[in-house]
Amino acid sequence: MPEITAAMVKQLRDQTQVPMMECKKALQQSDGDIEVAKQKLREAGKKFMGSRQDRSTEEGRIAIFADVGKTAGAIIELQVESAPVASNDEVIELTENLAEQLATGPGASTPEELWSQPSPSKSGMTLEEQRDEIQNKIREVFRLARIERMETPCGGYVHHDGKSGVLLAVEGGDNGTARDISMHITAMKPQALSVNELDPELVAKERATLTEMARQEGKPEPIIEKMVEGRMRNFYAEHVLEEQPFVKDDKQTVGKVAAEGKMKLLKFIRWQLGETAKPSEVTT
Repeated sequence: MPEITAAMVKQLRDQTQVPMMECKKALQQSDGDIEVAKQKLREAGKKFMGSRQDRSTEEGRIAIFADVGKTAGAIIELQVESAPVASNDEVIELTENLAEQLATGPGASTPEELWSQPSPSKSGMTLEEQRDEIQNKIREVFRLARIERMETPCGGYVHHDGKSGVLLAVEGGDNGTARDISMHITAMKPQALSVNELDPELVAKERATLTEMARQEGKPEPIIEKMVEGRMRNFYAEHVLEEQPFVKDDKQTVGKVAAEGKMKLLKFIRWQLGETAKPSEVTT
C-alpha cells in the first residue's frame, strides 16, 4: 500500500470538504487513488444520510424555471433541516438545477425520477450525485417535497428568502409583465384566477351574509340586490386575481395590466414552503 501523506489527505479534504479522518480512511481503502477515494466517500456519505431520513426538514427553498419564450415551466420545493443550509450557494444552485431540468428535460412524475436525470450545471453528474456531493459536506437531509411542470409558456417569481414562489402559465406578453403579476400573486395570495373559478359555496355564503346585513340596515328589498352586487365587487377584488388592484399600480386591476401587456392568464401555482397548494385554472 502506498504511503498516505498529509498532503494527499489535504488534497482530498479540499476537494470534498469531508472531515480529515474520513478522507484518510477513504484513501487507505483506495490505495491512495484520489478518484476512488472520492467515490468511497460518496458511498459512505449516502449510507450515513440514509440512516437520518427521519429527521425533520422544516426549512428549504422554492425554485422556478420560467420563460414566456419557452414551451414549459416548472416549480420545485426542496426541504432541508436548517435555515443556513437553505441559503447555502450550492443548495440554491441545486434547487435552480432541479427546476430547470424539470422544465427543459423529459419531465418527471416523481421526485425520484427527477433526481435520476442529468444536472444542467454539473457535466457528467446526475442531480442525485450533485445532491449527494453537497450532503456529504453538509450532513443534512434534503427532501424534494413537491415538483410541478406546466406544459405552456410561463412566468414566475420567487421571494428573496426562497420560502414562497409562483409559477404563472400565460399566453403572450413578456417576462417582465409575467414576473410582476407573479410577484403580485406571491404578496396578495388570491384564491382564484377569475370570478368563475371561485368556490360557488364561498360566493353564495358571502352573498347571503351581505343580503342579511343590508336587511338589518333597514334597506328596502327593491334596492338590496343592487347593494349586494356592489359589495360583491369588493369581495371579488379581495379574492380574485384578475379583479385585485395591482400592487405596483392600485389604479389598475391585474386583469387590466395583463390585457395591456397582451397577455392571457391561464393558471397559477402559489407555493409556500411546507404548505400544500393546487394549480388554479381558468374555466373555459
